[in-house]
Amino acid sequence: MLIGKVIGSVVATQKDEKLEGRKLLVVQVHNHVNKPLDQYVVAVDSVQAGPGDMVLYATGSSARQTTLTEGRPCDAVVMAVVDSWDLGGDNVYEKWA
Repeated sequence: MLIGKVIGSVVATQKDEKLEGRKLLVVQVHNHVNKPLDQYVVAVDSVQAGPGDMVLYATGSSARQTTLTEGRPCDAVVMAVVDSWDLGGDNVYEKWA
């Protein structure tokens, strides 16, 4: 799993029928200390994430392991909204702070 921040969405009116009805999110990759990187991924949303949410996402064949994405042509999926994380006892991120 990787961590990132939802910064936008993608609207595609013409797409493979297996992706119909699926929300696509633009996620900016963050490192372990919550620093944004100059890397982005478009991911299928399986957890109702929204703009500004820190999320966990998976790529590659793991992206097709959720109930929503199984058997679908996707290479990335948002599978959790992060509430908080810490490293070595130091708080790195708090959703409600």
